[in-house]
Amino acid sequence: MPNTKPDLFFDEEGICDACRSAEIKSAAIDWEARKKEFENAIVAKYKSKNSGNYDCIIPVSGGKDSHYQVYLIKEIYKMNPLLVSFESSSRTELGRKNLDNIKKAFGCDLIVFEKNPEVYRKMSVEGFKRVGDEFWPNHIGIFTVPVRLAVQMKIPLIIWGENSQLEYGGPKASRMKNILDRRWLEEFGGLLGLRIEDVVGVDGVREEDIVSYKYPSEVELKAAGITGVFLGYYFKWDARKQVELIKKYGFSVKEDGPVEGTYTSYENLDEEFQSVHDYLKFVKFGFGRATDHASIDARNGRMSRAEAVETVKKYDGKFPAHGMRAFLKFSGLGEDEFRRVIDSFTDKALFLTDGKGGVQRDAGGNLIKRYQNYDL
Repeated sequence: MPNTKPDLFFDEEGICDACRSAEIKSAAIDWEARKKEFENAIVAKYKSKNSGNYDCIIPVSGGKDSHYQVYLIKEIYKMNPLLVSFESSSRTELGRKNLDNIKKAFGCDLIVFEKNPEVYRKMSVEGFKRVGDEFWPNHIGIFTVPVRLAVQMKIPLIIWGENSQLEYGGPKASRMKNILDRRWLEEFGGLLGLRIEDVVGVDGVREEDIVSYKYPSEVELKAAGITGVFLGYYFKWDARKQVELIKKYGFSVKEDGPVEGTYTSYENLDEEFQSVHDYLKFVKFGFGRATDHASIDARNGRMSRAEAVETVKKYDGKFPAHGMRAFLKFSGLGEDEFRRVIDSFTDKALFLTDGKGGVQRDAGGNLIKRYQNYDL
């Protein structure tokens, strides 16, 4: 991982905290003890204890992680979860298929929160232009809607999946944490310094339009006794192993090649323009989704570091042609404006320029890194 990744830190030996977390996961954590902790502190406390109500809420997208979350809670621990899904920006047919599968495969009730499409579109365009993230309102919705429903339906437990700081690197306090709360959302939930109140007045967005994007107050959370926990704190998270397991329960991967922007076929299957989000990360920080995946595969011993580097060179940072077309259709923006916004967020310290402030691109239309060497 490069040192341009936000919240990633390198120790005195030059090792980043993502690799230190991988060492902790492999050698230092007693996962059997963590499993017992989950059974004693979570299952025993909440299973069948909510007066005929649901035991917990599981926020789901229909993807690999949410399939595994539901598998553990419903299939293994026989709890009674309510599945809650915040509607994706532009759902793919494969995403729709997987979301439908998750309720059928495990026999669960599912609430899909379908947003006001015009308000969401305006927020998406604002996020794209202002902070370089067209998924900005999605990041808010997936973390607020399940919590709001938990408060309103008096369901005290929310079960999230992996702790991304533990998997991809981040401050130690967040990596070792098992609770997802307002502070975690605001620091690590992808808000990028833009708060939901900031969009009131943007292109006619009103205060009443953003109700569902507001996190409940501390008074409301305390009154309802809401607790949100990461399963990744209690169980060793390994996406590839989990994918092979949940495929037996009907989860479908992309069969016609990898997802645009990376080399895997099992993640980010539900969004038509996920690759735009990943490309914006690349132009800002010099690495994309392929780097994330290759780093995890290297840490888990599935490829050597040299193989990971070659994989990154092949897949990372390619211009997202399919994602761009999908986002232009969704947003109403023109291609010239789209490219201007992308260029405005491109870190010119990381990529070659033409001497006039413009970025250089190769024959394939891809940015050219200033720093091509990897220390192997």
